[in-house]
Amino acid sequence: MSKKVSIKDIAQTVGVSTALVSYVLNNKEKEARVGKEIAQVIRDTAVKMGYQPNQIAKSLKTGKSYTFGLIVADISNPFFGNLARNIEDEAKKFNYTVIFASSDENAKKSQNLINILTERQVDGFIIAPAENSQDQIEAILKNNIPLVLIDRYFKDLGTNCVVTNNYEASYQAVSHLIEAGKTNIGMVAYQTDLAHMLDRKQGYIDAIKDSKQLKAKIPLVKMVDFNAGQEEVEAGIREFFAQNPTIDALFFATNTLTLKGLKSLNKLNYKVPDDVAIVCFDESEAFDFFYSPLTYIEQPLLEMGKKAVQILIKNISEKKSANMQVSIASKLIIRQSSAATVKKN
Repeated sequence: MSKKVSIKDIAQTVGVSTALVSYVLNNKEKEARVGKEIAQVIRDTAVKMGYQPNQIAKSLKTGKSYTFGLIVADISNPFFGNLARNIEDEAKKFNYTVIFASSDENAKKSQNLINILTERQVDGFIIAPAENSQDQIEAILKNNIPLVLIDRYFKDLGTNCVVTNNYEASYQAVSHLIEAGKTNIGMVAYQTDLAHMLDRKQGYIDAIKDSKQLKAKIPLVKMVDFNAGQEEVEAGIREFFAQNPTIDALFFATNTLTLKGLKSLNKLNYKVPDDVAIVCFDESEAFDFFYSPLTYIEQPLLEMGKKAVQILIKNISEKKSANMQVSIASKLIIRQSSAATVKKN
């Protein structure tokens, strides 16, 4: 068995001190005033010699594992997948590794994941909490484990959180449909008590109520279960139109609901935007294949991911850091699906 390459081996090969190599490999060359050229030589030599840092020894020395847990609803969802990638890229700047996990919107699974990651001694958590998981978040806080909630939050729980402006974004999206001449706007959302979904729903309701153009200011909301499949969503939309035949626009609360909704509208022979205009919260690459480019709310995933990591690292470094609640504005991207074309006779 070949001998494991050490910092001392690299130092002898380059002809510098072990302390100098240690500074460079721990990304502290600026503090030690190590020149860029020699720092690069040290890094290149470490790679060439196949150096692997001893993470266990490093953890014992610093009291940190240099890992943190990221728990989202579903890592396969493009929203969470892109968010996770942004978090991973930002964490790398601080020499942190991210362990990803999906709760599948299941509080029991969420608790199991938290237990496993805590046993692995992660330095902290970034969590998009599942419904009915507030007690889990409270337990993390009581154990003094650094934590940042992302995308979602609990209104009566004081903790770090990074979200987008769900209420304002929804209000703007529905107001856009009203300005485009839509008079009977429905919303399709998930049935949940999670704050971000309630904020989106309230933004829709208030935009309808505050409108000066609309004569009938009655909100039309169709709620579906988080685990609803394609057939269930289709049945829900069919029922929605049967009960409200004058609907001329739909606002979908998430990208997954939008995809299922578009399939349902196609099957029911509704044309977008001629029969029904569409605006959705969040985007998806799949939307690019739809015949009518969708108007959507673009969430600031890059900024959200960066800010969540920065707050978490600050909390890890400074145990007594004050909680930060950050709301980052989304942007309405207006395209063809939200404005009906003129029908030819």
